[in-house]
Amino acid sequence: MKDYNILLDVRRMPDVWYNITPDMPKPVDPPLHPGTKQPVGPADLAAIFPMALIEQEVSQKPTISIPGEIMDIYRLWRPTPLRRAYRFEKALGTPAKIFYKNESVSPSGSHKLNTAVAQVYYNKQEKTKEMSTETGAGQWGTALSIACSMFDVKCTVYMVRVSYEQKPYRRSLMQTYGAKVIPSPSNTTESGKSFLRQHPDTSGSLGMAISEAVEVAAKSGGTTKYSLGSVLNHVLLHQTVIGQEAKLQMESVGEYPDIIIGCCGGGSNFAGLAFPFAPDKIKRGKKIDFIGVEPSACPTMTRGIFAYDFGDTGEFTPLLKQYTLGHNFMPPGIHAGGLRYHGIAAQLALLVKEGVMRAMAYPQNPVFEACMTFTRAEGIIPAPESGHAIRSVVDEALKCKESGESKTILFNLSGHGHFDMLAYDDYLGGKLQDYDLDQSVIEEAERSIPKV
Repeated sequence: MKDYNILLDVRRMPDVWYNITPDMPKPVDPPLHPGTKQPVGPADLAAIFPMALIEQEVSQKPTISIPGEIMDIYRLWRPTPLRRAYRFEKALGTPAKIFYKNESVSPSGSHKLNTAVAQVYYNKQEKTKEMSTETGAGQWGTALSIACSMFDVKCTVYMVRVSYEQKPYRRSLMQTYGAKVIPSPSNTTESGKSFLRQHPDTSGSLGMAISEAVEVAAKSGGTTKYSLGSVLNHVLLHQTVIGQEAKLQMESVGEYPDIIIGCCGGGSNFAGLAFPFAPDKIKRGKKIDFIGVEPSACPTMTRGIFAYDFGDTGEFTPLLKQYTLGHNFMPPGIHAGGLRYHGIAAQLALLVKEGVMRAMAYPQNPVFEACMTFTRAEGIIPAPESGHAIRSVVDEALKCKESGESKTILFNLSGHGHFDMLAYDDYLGGKLQDYDLDQSVIEEAERSIPKV
């Protein structure tokens, strides 16, 4: 009998987060203060983050223990299933073996809750009363709303305007958990007002929403802290429960991946799956093809510049060494709202720069074509973000079909698409637009990158 679902005994669930920092091929360049251009210290970050998360951000420890209260909440949905996609393999006619880690089974419907619970826990420990954040497609905002409700902390979410309008039920979901949801840019912050004066018809961006959320925290006098759903070291750290579980699950059936794939906006779900496997390639020479997949409408790693840049449009955040399209970049309003980010996590950027991992970019229509094949085979409707990973899986599986190789492919199904049906409706109605950005648009955006 075929083992479709490969489950992990809850007693074997990882009780530490894996920290890739000491295993990196070279050190990541430190974040810089936007004013002095000197490395930031804990005091520079204390206004918006609790000290426990700041310590995790700069930690050199190979593992960090997961507190018992977080473990208890994780057990509501973790360990998540690893699934062998037999029907998907058959639909593609490929000799490749395809496995996916199903993070859509969490209460929020995505991987984001892994770090949301951790971040709110540490904030609650330091008496934080309210959390502010941004969200693109709404998956991160949903996760933080749930976590805040669990710890009785108020939550304010700045939702990128185009997603606020495209995905009304994600907004309703956040409000159901008690969050205040504001379309960004808004008139509730000075940065939002400035963006609206400059771009009155803007559909918004994650960079703008980050500026608004950071401003709220910075001006609160310490009662509100900022929370980020991707990009930063501690966020990627919390997501490594995904890859650690996947490794144990694949070992239990005598398998190991030749190819590991995940979609990339800021990089957290791909890093969460890939980082626990990375030392096998970096230190032990294992041949693994790590592929981070992004939209061609926002081609950060495939067409961006490796440079120091702000994480937000309003220039509030420290400068991070990353692949970037420029913090003023305005991506088209594609349905994969969680991937509409101008930058990428510094750790992931360096691994791509050093050739440990690589990046691919796809337009919307081929992505949704792959989603339809996956849905009709596996019965799960993927989020548009996860669909980018699925598109790459299809291409790699078809290469195996051509060559006759039976490679093992592992990817992260980072979230379901139950609140993204307008995107599927547009695809089915032939209304989905593909964007091939003119180089002049990228060059214009890149002029905003600071000279460091």
